[in-house]
Amino acid sequence: MVQHPEVLWAQRSSEADAAKNVVYLTVNLPDIQESSLKYNLTATSISFEAMAGSEQPREYKFDLEFFGEVIPEDSSSKFSSRSFKVILRKKELKLEYWPRLTKEKVRNAFLKTDFEKWVDEDEQDGAAEVEEDEGFSGFPPGGPGGMGGMGGMGGMGGMGGMGGMGGMGGMGGGMEGMDIEKLMAQMAANQGSSSGQAADDNDGDDSDDDGPPPLEDAEPSK
Repeated sequence: MVQHPEVLWAQRSSEADAAKNVVYLTVNLPDIQESSLKYNLTATSISFEAMAGSEQPREYKFDLEFFGEVIPEDSSSKFSSRSFKVILRKKELKLEYWPRLTKEKVRNAFLKTDFEKWVDEDEQDGAAEVEEDEGFSGFPPGGPGGMGGMGGMGGMGGMGGMGGMGGMGGMGGGMEGMDIEKLMAQMAANQGSSSGQAADDNDGDDSDDDGPPPLEDAEPSK
């Protein structure tokens, strides 16, 4: 049986700053199976569908038509093991809030106000900015939203630059002018000297390194 996940929302508005003219959506759904996640954002709606649950996965989905239009290409999303977050960019720049999230004035039991992010319309100027974790990515046209943005991890391919360590081979070039036979003879002489010294050290070794001395017996009390 298909169920609705809990969806929280809040908003900000501005007639001059598009970055502050947004809607915050959070789908509270732990243990989302990433391979099953499907969602789509248009100028007038959003759809979501996924399997979630660690022991007995269930299917969750919802569809919402917005009160006003948004700009999908300027919106962003973030997927995690606990939730799916979306920041929607409102199309119309204006100070007034949307009176509700949905186009139709109907009550959705799964749709709730996000009081952690909500501020009243006339208190926006003095309110602290919403702090979101990093990792939000855009909604590619025609694609399943933020999931496509995760492909950015491919940038780690830049680690291939470590191949530059091969430059250490250049050390060989500095040895070309050296007398190899003389060098080998010197190394052999040094090795023999080191071995003789190590033997002398071992001969003079006593039991000092065998550990701490035993504790003395305490004198009997009188």
